[in-house]
Amino acid sequence: MASDIEKRIEELREIISDHDYCYYVLADPVISDSEYDKLYKELEKLENENPQLITPDSPTRRVGKDLTKVFNPVTHKVPMLSLANSYNEEAVVDFDRRVKELLPDNEKVEYVVELKIDGASVSLNYVNGVLKTAATRGDGTVGEEITNNVKTIRSVPLKLKMTKSIKYSMNDFEVRGEIFMRINDFLELNREREEAGEKLFANPRNSTAGTLKLQDPKTVAKRKLNIFLYSLISLEDELKAQEENLLLLKELGFKINPKYKVCKNIEEVLEVCRAFEKIRDNLEYEVDGAVIKVNSIIQQKILGSIAKSPRWAVAYKFKAKQAFTKVKNITWQVGRTGAVTPVAELEAVFLAGSTISRATLHNIDEIRRKDIRTGDKVVIEKGGDVIPKVVSVILDERPLNTMKTDPPEECPVCNSKIVKLENEVALYCENPECPAQIKGRLIHFASRGAMDIEGLGEALIELFVENGFLKTFTDIYELKKRRNELIQIERLGEKSVDNLLQSIEKSKSQPFHKVLFALGIRYVGAGAAKKLTGHFGSVNKMISATEKQISEIHEIGPSISKSLKQFFSQKHSLEIIEKLKAEGLIFSSEKRKINNSLLTGKTIVLTGTLTLFSRDEAGEKIIALGGKVSSSVSKKTDYVVYGENAGSKLIKAKDIGVKLIDEKEFLKLLKEYLQND
Repeated sequence: MASDIEKRIEELREIISDHDYCYYVLADPVISDSEYDKLYKELEKLENENPQLITPDSPTRRVGKDLTKVFNPVTHKVPMLSLANSYNEEAVVDFDRRVKELLPDNEKVEYVVELKIDGASVSLNYVNGVLKTAATRGDGTVGEEITNNVKTIRSVPLKLKMTKSIKYSMNDFEVRGEIFMRINDFLELNREREEAGEKLFANPRNSTAGTLKLQDPKTVAKRKLNIFLYSLISLEDELKAQEENLLLLKELGFKINPKYKVCKNIEEVLEVCRAFEKIRDNLEYEVDGAVIKVNSIIQQKILGSIAKSPRWAVAYKFKAKQAFTKVKNITWQVGRTGAVTPVAELEAVFLAGSTISRATLHNIDEIRRKDIRTGDKVVIEKGGDVIPKVVSVILDERPLNTMKTDPPEECPVCNSKIVKLENEVALYCENPECPAQIKGRLIHFASRGAMDIEGLGEALIELFVENGFLKTFTDIYELKKRRNELIQIERLGEKSVDNLLQSIEKSKSQPFHKVLFALGIRYVGAGAAKKLTGHFGSVNKMISATEKQISEIHEIGPSISKSLKQFFSQKHSLEIIEKLKAEGLIFSSEKRKINNSLLTGKTIVLTGTLTLFSRDEAGEKIIALGGKVSSSVSKKTDYVVYGENAGSKLIKAKDIGVKLIDEKEFLKLLKEYLQND
């Protein structure tokens, strides 16, 4: 039988958790701060006297004493995809059209419209009703664990309210949401930092993201972070609808944003989006749009996703906020591809939560079209509320004797000749050894989404390039030979150099798709890199593939295939790959041995609406069975897997005699394979 002390501890935990819920989730406290503190101190005293009774879900465990030295990788149960953006109502109507085309004929579609919070995405895993891990979005597949820091957010329940009315098991599930900082809390934080002589945060989103990666949970707890949860994912339970999920989240004790609406058609969706945009400036937190989701989870599964985003949801971005300022100067910067782009240096102005002092001018054609000159008063806005850009010039206030803006004839960094490629508006520095290009390529290579070399940031790369330590990717892996030189550099020291070298060594374990992305091949983003490596399995097969073979891969277009072949046709690229191989980087996908199945070594085309899988899920299963997925039907196609409302691909397959497999037969193949494997 539990002792009286144990019972009192349990009682206090439940009382305090209930008060946390009332205060931080419902914003409706029922006791005074002094009464709450009295209960908390009693629990703290009892736990200190009886440490054997302390549990991880106790309210006293929110702020840990230990520093977080390493943010461990966490694999999400389901990838955290980013949303496709729409910037006008026509694009929203187009989204509705695409949804209906992909669903069975005459199927009704309901939508849920939610505010798009401008914060940092997080995924929380609960097992048996207790918070197990919290992780950042990361690359969408693997994030970084930030559990200790998320525990400090009082509106995040450590233990769930599992009432009898909840009809799902909820044994092991993920909830996703947006961590944010209220505008007033952000302004107060910046005021404190200014008084302390510390660097100010640019906006609430940056301060939130930075806070979540602090090593000391005590500092995080002082930052007053908040959260709204909007997604519930369970691989065990058959969830029915997004609206139901929001209500279930609320019942479990999570904080959801109450300003969501269920709409029966796209006209209602647009009305809600307009209404949300009108209230954006009256909210106590930053929002940059609305999120439109198909309500039915079954329909969501049918619609599936593309490489980067779900087909069943879209973000409607609000019109950008604008401000007036002056162009102090127009400078030119060189990127990793050699593209030379103009930048407006501006008189600093506060806009949409951050101070703007620079804005992109895109290219010389854009400058000439708007006739932007040094000294002009201009209207600026944040494109998609992220990237500042110059919208127009106030011609009535243009100073006398201003000069038209002309492009440079030489690279502003290396003085090499600048060229304009055929059918492109961009200007390029023709020198691949230009220090700016080298820096850009190295920064991309070491970035979190690529090789993830912790500690090798922009400032350090710049320093190493200037000292002649780095010119190519392989030079990064040669830095260990310069350890003694690096230690002598001011502000580095022995410990930080050793940590950097360990991080470089650790990066060698990055999977093939990350390595391919890190190479910085034009048009080959993270999603495309995954599809390419999944299809070919090794860099050697990729190098020997024709442009046509590459473009036949599902959702890999001609721009990617042409760029990939161009990259692999260069002697310098092949030399880099061989050197990186020698350093131990991974250039093949490790696959478990696949038993022969009907699909092994075969080329398969997917067509029509699949009800049991999304196209991407079906494609992954085909690859797991040793097959290849193609986007077009030809005489080389071995099978066509078809669903409902299959069109021209099915007709062509019948005409040329390609074997057809319906969804039931495809599922049977999968079950047979899994049983025999």
